[in-house]
Amino acid sequence: MSGLRAPHLGPIVGHTAHDRCRIWIRGHASRDEGVQLGAEMRTLGLLAVVDERGRPLHDAATGQPWAYFFRLHREFDRTGTFVLGRQTSLGGRDGPGPFPLEADTEYRVRVATLTVDDPLPDAESLDDADLADRLPPVASMAALLADLEAPACEARFRTFPDPAAGPADELHFLIGSCRYPGLLWKVKEADRIFAPMAGHFRRQGARRPARFTLLMGDQIYADKLNRHLPIGRADTFEEMQSRYHESFGAPNMRHLLRHSPVYMILDDHEIEDNWSQDRLRDNHHLFNIAIGAYMSYQWSHGPRSFGRRLYYRFSCAGYPFFVVDTRTQRYRQRAGLHDNHLLGRPTIDPAHPGQLDRLLEWLGEQQREHGNVPKFLVTSSVFAPSPIDERLGNEYRDEPERLAANLERREASDSWPAYPRTRQAILQHIHDHGIQNVIFLSGDVHCANVARLTFESEGNDQGLFAYDVTSSALYWPFPFADGDPNGFVHDSRVDEQYDGFPLEGGEGDHSAPVVHYRAWGFSQEDNFCRLELDKGRQRLRVRVLDARGEPVEVADADGRPVRVNELPLAPWD
Repeated sequence: MSGLRAPHLGPIVGHTAHDRCRIWIRGHASRDEGVQLGAEMRTLGLLAVVDERGRPLHDAATGQPWAYFFRLHREFDRTGTFVLGRQTSLGGRDGPGPFPLEADTEYRVRVATLTVDDPLPDAESLDDADLADRLPPVASMAALLADLEAPACEARFRTFPDPAAGPADELHFLIGSCRYPGLLWKVKEADRIFAPMAGHFRRQGARRPARFTLLMGDQIYADKLNRHLPIGRADTFEEMQSRYHESFGAPNMRHLLRHSPVYMILDDHEIEDNWSQDRLRDNHHLFNIAIGAYMSYQWSHGPRSFGRRLYYRFSCAGYPFFVVDTRTQRYRQRAGLHDNHLLGRPTIDPAHPGQLDRLLEWLGEQQREHGNVPKFLVTSSVFAPSPIDERLGNEYRDEPERLAANLERREASDSWPAYPRTRQAILQHIHDHGIQNVIFLSGDVHCANVARLTFESEGNDQGLFAYDVTSSALYWPFPFADGDPNGFVHDSRVDEQYDGFPLEGGEGDHSAPVVHYRAWGFSQEDNFCRLELDKGRQRLRVRVLDARGEPVEVADADGRPVRVNELPLAPWD
C-alpha cells in the first residue's frame, strides 16, 4: 500500500445542486505507462471537507472527520467521481454518513489518491465491502491531506440556491466553446483565457460571482489539423488520453475547473471533424475510443439525467437548462434533408422516447409549471443564425439551378440547416404551446453573436420570441479562415439573406406561421461570454469578454457599439 498522492488530474467540480456536488479526479499508479495501467495496483480516491488550512472538518456528534474513500475505475482510465451530500465512504462501514450540504454555501474539499495491491486477475473484481476491509481507517488517512499542496488537490465551490425559493432575482454564469490546443509554442496561448474566467468566481468590487461555467463543445481537438491527415490526428485511446491530459492539465484551465461548477457537452472535435452517425460504417473503432474517453473525462462529472445518454438537464437558482447531444445521435441520410435527424431518430414506441421527445416534453413542462421563467437550451451547433450559403433563400424559387446549388450546401452543412425536420419540430412545439423565453446557447462557429427569433403570421409579430446566444471560440488562432461575420445571415427577412423557418398552421402558405430572426453583436475575438439574468428588469445581459477578460465592443440591435447587449424578455415571477 502506498501513501497519499495528489490527483494526476483534477479535482473538477462537476454537477452541483443546493444539496450535492459531484467531484471528479484521475489517479495514477506507479506502474502505469500511458494507457497501460498496472493491473496489480488498484487506485482509490480520498475526499474530505476541510477548513481554510486544509484540515478535515469533524462531525460534532460523532467526532469523525467528514472524509470518504471512493473508487477510481481502471475501465474508466483510473477516473472516478464522488457525490458529496449523497454518498458515504466505500463499503459504508467506515466513516460518517453523507455530508449535509446547505444551499447557497461555500465549501472547500481536498482530494487525493491511494494505491493498494490487487492480487486478482483482470477478469475478477472486488465488491465495495471487500475492498473497504483492505483499507486503513479513513480518519487516519484524512489527517494526511493537510500535508498536500492546495493547488494540486483542493477544490472550492458554492452550492446552488434552494429551488423551493423560486427563481432567484439574478443568475450569472459563463459560457464558451472551442479550445483549439495550439501548436508548438502556441500551447500557452490556448490556456490563457481560463485565468480571467476563473476570476469571475471571486467577488470583485460590485460584480457578483458567477454560479457555473458551461463548456459547449470542442473541449479537445482530436484532429488538430484535418481529419484526413494522419499528422496530429488522435485515433488511438493513448492519443485521446493525451489530448485530455494536455487540455485539463493546463494550469489556467485546471484552476478554473476546481473553482467553478462546470457543465460540458461534446461537439465534433471530441471525435472527428463534422462527425455524424453515418460514419460509423467505416469508423466504429474511432467512435468507441473517442466516446470512451469522453465519458471518462467529461460525461462522468455531469448530471446523469437519462442513464448513460449524453444529453442531460439541470437547474440553478430556479432556472432550468437542457443540454442536448447534437453529435452522437445525428443521422444524415442519403435520401435528402427530409430524412436527416439531429437529435435522434423519430420515436416509434412511446415507451422508448428519444432525445427530441424528451426535450419537447421538458419545454412544455417548464412552461406549464413555471410560466415565462427563462428556459435555456444548450446546443453545441448554432440554432440561428444560419451561414449565408446554407440559408433557405426564397429568392431562388424561380431559378432552380441556384436553388439546387444552395440545397447541396445545406445537405453538406454541419449544423441545423441540414436538419430542417428537427428544427421545425422544436419551433412548432414552442409555437403551439406558447413557450416563452426560450434561450438557445451555442458554440462551434468561432464567431460570437446574438440572434432574436420572432414567430410571425401573415407578417405580424405574435409576441412570441426566443434568442440564441453564441460564444465561440475560447481559442482559435485563424480568424481569417473561419467565422467571418459577413458569412452569416443578419436579417432573415431580407431577400438576399432570406432564411425564414416555416411552420405548419393557417389556411394557406401565406397565413402559415414563419419564424424570422435578426442577428447582431458579431465578434471573432477569442472570447467567453458572461450572461446575467435579471428578474427585476426582465432582461438578459450578454457580455463578450476577450482572452484578458476585458469587454469586447460589439454592435447592439441598432448597430451602435456597446460593451453589453441587453436582451428584453417577457416578464416572469
